[in-house]
Amino acid sequence: MRRLRRRRIMLVILVSIGAVLFLSQTPSLWYASTESKEEVVVTDKGIVAIDILAQLPVKGRAPKTGYSRTQFGSGWVSVQGCDMRNTILARDMTRVEVDDECRVIRGILHDPYTDKQITFVRGPETSQAVQIDHVVALSNAWQTGAQQLAEVRRVEFANDPLNLIAVEGKANQQKSDSDAATWLPSHKSFRCQYVARQIAVKKKYNLWVVSAEKEAMQRILRSCPGQAIPHGSLDVIQ
Repeated sequence: MRRLRRRRIMLVILVSIGAVLFLSQTPSLWYASTESKEEVVVTDKGIVAIDILAQLPVKGRAPKTGYSRTQFGSGWVSVQGCDMRNTILARDMTRVEVDDECRVIRGILHDPYTDKQITFVRGPETSQAVQIDHVVALSNAWQTGAQQLAEVRRVEFANDPLNLIAVEGKANQQKSDSDAATWLPSHKSFRCQYVARQIAVKKKYNLWVVSAEKEAMQRILRSCPGQAIPHGSLDVIQ
């Protein structure tokens, strides 16, 4: 039990380190240009998401030609022996227990997509009950600008804690590669946070939105006009 506790503490530390690494590997893409007519509102909670949405380019969806999972790396990257899947599981669940190989073997997830409480137990028949979702799906990213990114940048995208969240497996499968225009979490209270995170990810990686997607995001954010992008997404405002 002591060994499990020590391992859990290590994972908590790695989550913090991993987030810092992935959010600081590239210069900040967040700024309010003095030449821009668009103003960015900063509240006590952070940068307002709808202002960042206004800065995203609106284009048509590019062809899916050439897309494969391997365009974003061969799988989860590891930080000091702990892969990103297990790091995110440890970040997003409670009562986490981890084995000596840095694998989460059990925990409790309060699923943000469905508002269900899920007991996670590692095993061939049970592990898929909780999955790691790319908030901006990889194929969606591919069709909205990621084709133009360097391979190393796409690997960062696929493993960035900003774009990863532990969720119910069924909800993740239902979402698939949908954008906000075609899929939203059934847990309505989470939709503002969900859309704000997608906006933050798209801004960070220079991706665009399609018109229907932007309209859906605007509709959601009108119900929460002060919704901020996730804390830590913005380093500097000039």
